[in-house]
Order: sequence, then C-alpha cells, then structure tokens
Amino acid sequence: MRRPSWVPEGTDLDKPNAARVYDYYLGGSHNFEVDREMARKALALWPELPQIMRSNRAFLRRAVTFLAEQGITRFLDIGSGIPTFGAVHEIARAIRPGAKVVYVDRDPVAVAHSRLLLEDDPDSAVVQADLRDVEDLLDRSEVAALLAEGEPVAVLLVAVAHFVSDDENPSKLIATIRDRLPAGSALALSHASLEARPDQAEDHQKLYRMTPTPLTMRTNQQVTAMFAGFELVEPGVVPLPRWRPDQPGTVGEHPERIAGVAGVGFRS
Repeated sequence: MRRPSWVPEGTDLDKPNAARVYDYYLGGSHNFEVDREMARKALALWPELPQIMRSNRAFLRRAVTFLAEQGITRFLDIGSGIPTFGAVHEIARAIRPGAKVVYVDRDPVAVAHSRLLLEDDPDSAVVQADLRDVEDLLDRSEVAALLAEGEPVAVLLVAVAHFVSDDENPSKLIATIRDRLPAGSALALSHASLEARPDQAEDHQKLYRMTPTPLTMRTNQQVTAMFAGFELVEPGVVPLPRWRPDQPGTVGEHPERIAGVAGVGFRS
C-alpha cells in the first residue's frame, strides 16, 4: 500500500490501529481497509458502537465550546487519539483564538500521526504518556508548562477512564491531576455506563477483553465520584446526549440507552 502523506514513516499499514478505527467510527478519513475490517467485526457484536462514539465526540465539542465560552484558553486532552475529526484546537480557537492545547495519548501510532498533522501548529503539542502513570504525564515539559503559568486549564478525559481498571484507581489518578491544576480549572469527563444497558454490559466488556484495551464499565455513582474536588455544573453527570444539548429537542429517543455518561466540573 502506498503511504499517504499524513502517515508517518515506519507505520505498519497491514495491522489495524485503535485510533484509526475510532476515526472510522466518527466518519473520518484517516483510516485504512484493515481498520475498517476490524470495525466491521466489532459492529457485528456491538452495533451501537458508532452512535456511542459519535455521542462521545459530540459531548467533547459541546464541553470544549462551553469551557471556552467560560474563558478557558488552555486544554489538556488526555487520550486524544488522532486530532482530525472535530479536534479540540479547532473547536476552542473558534471562540478563543490562540488557545493552547496539549494532546496526550499512550498509543505511539496515534502520537506519530498527531505530530505529523500538527507540526506547523505552534500552539499545539503532542505527548506520548499514559494516564495510569500520572506523575510521569504531569512532569512532561509540555504538560508542566501548560499547568505552570497560572491560568485555568480544562482537562479532557473523554472515553478514557473506563480503560483504567479498578485496581489502577481512576479516581485517585484524577485527584492527582486535580491537585496540580491552577484555580478555576475544569474537568470534562465521559465514561462507559454500566446502567444504560445492563442486559448488554457484560457482552460489551467481554468484547474489549479481547483487545489490548479492556473496558471497565461503571455506575453513575462511581463516575460522579471521579469529580471529587470539582463542582459539577448543571445538569451533572447524565447520559451523553443529555449534557447541554445544542437544542432541547435534539437528544433523540431513549438517550439513556446510549452506553455512556458525561459531566463537567470546576475545581472547588
């Protein structure tokens, strides 16, 4: 296969990649047939995946828009994937020109793609780091610089914390980040919901146990606990489509059946 210009040298084009599969679910163009084939296999087991992914992405857009409207100009996107389809820097800068964004992902392929795409953007940086090694993540020079200058920072954990096991304690990791944030900072978080489709929850988790990124679905109460030290804004932790929809009538039928919840809070 001929290597497209946006693909870094050395990328294995014969194996599927999670970040490119996610891009495919979102309707993006940064994916290959091998990624689409993996997606089709997953869809056979979990047909709602694209809708869930798009609801997550729509929440990200609304959350970043809301936070930029509140005056935030610095964003730390942890678990960012490939910033192509509705990227944080594009959303934020439509409201706050010059907004600074640091993208963080543990996947070396996603990081390599991102660096190539953003190499001419002086206000965006890309870091390879893992939320589970949170001290290392926070000590990276690009992240430390974003947090050190005293202005509020929005931390984005969109569809990330459910890839952290109970033993790894996502609430503790988030608290470590919280304690390093300047006053007025915010957390936007979405998470796979154990309560949305209890009849399918175990099948969903079994599907992901077949991949390098097993999934831990959690109750709304457990997700709300991750906002300890943050003051939740209305409407709190709710099903993805119900978090500040663009128009009240746009949430669709049975939004509670979308297997994800989301919320935004400001550091107390």
